Amino acid sequence: MTTGFTVIRDTTPADAIPRGAVVAMGNFDGVHLGHRAVIAAALRMGRAHGKPAFAVTFEPHPRSFFSPNSPQFRLSDEASKLRLLAGTGLSGAVVMTFDKSRAGTTAQDFIHHDLIQRLGISGIAVGYDFHFGKGRVGSPSLLVGEAPRLGIEVDVQAHVDIAERPVSSSAIRMALAEGQIDDATEMLGGPWFVTGEVIHGEKRGRDLGYPTANIRLDKTCGLKHGIYAVRVGRGAERFNAVASYGRRPTFDNGAPLLEVFLFDFKGDLYGSKLDVAFIGFIRDELKFDNIDALIRQMDDDSARARAVLAAAPDAFPRLGEIG
Repeated sequence: MTTGFTVIRDTTPADAIPRGAVVAMGNFDGVHLGHRAVIAAALRMGRAHGKPAFAVTFEPHPRSFFSPNSPQFRLSDEASKLRLLAGTGLSGAVVMTFDKSRAGTTAQDFIHHDLIQRLGISGIAVGYDFHFGKGRVGSPSLLVGEAPRLGIEVDVQAHVDIAERPVSSSAIRMALAEGQIDDATEMLGGPWFVTGEVIHGEKRGRDLGYPTANIRLDKTCGLKHGIYAVRVGRGAERFNAVASYGRRPTFDNGAPLLEVFLFDFKGDLYGSKLDVAFIGFIRDELKFDNIDALIRQMDDDSARARAVLAAAPDAFPRLGEIG
């Protein structure tokens, strides 16, 4: 697990920012294989220059700033994104606040003030389609054109394809919305995961013989409602589990909730923060006519989840420590 991952923010004093670093710049939602190609380019450049490599990213996601009334399903919130970035070998991340001021900053001013003057970068890696600055006029070609005068190296990464389909955050969102967990995992380079605190529920699972750890996900979560084979992390501990995400149509058809049943676990999880990695899709959410039918189906779901997890013994996101 990576240690010593430094997070630099707008409030970080200038003398605390390492000069001459190489940066990988992007929104990095999900830190998928396309993002990882950009990060790998920055790491190679950093090694060649003898300099640390950092990610430059933006929070909140620019799309949420420009379209506040159309919230987007994020693959990774800020904390999860930083943990994923920390697991790539980068030395740290520069988190720039995306607000009205930054949205109005021209591409040239961003390059000169934020990248050159404040960060003092010696090189930058970006994806082929990354744009920045007011009106999104900043582009990879602009960076390449400015590079000789600024004395920096620029690496532009082409798109990454799987089965002739470009990897993108939107393609992964679509896969998760359709329950295509294998496709999402392939594009991400590892399982998609969520993190949340275990809350008290209706305690129905306990009566059914399946006590669950309940986690409320962000209301924008676009994951398909259904039953999943999952692997759960609590700190360094790992547990195999089966999970339901949905509205519980047999009971109350309420707000979506993630309910996780950990196999072979005894203990109290209330208040614990869990990482839940989605390894396989088992079935759609269904409504049952009676409790006995539901329990029989839960038994079958558990057996199928155990089989999926047995075939993927090491599947879990590679996460790093922050700080």
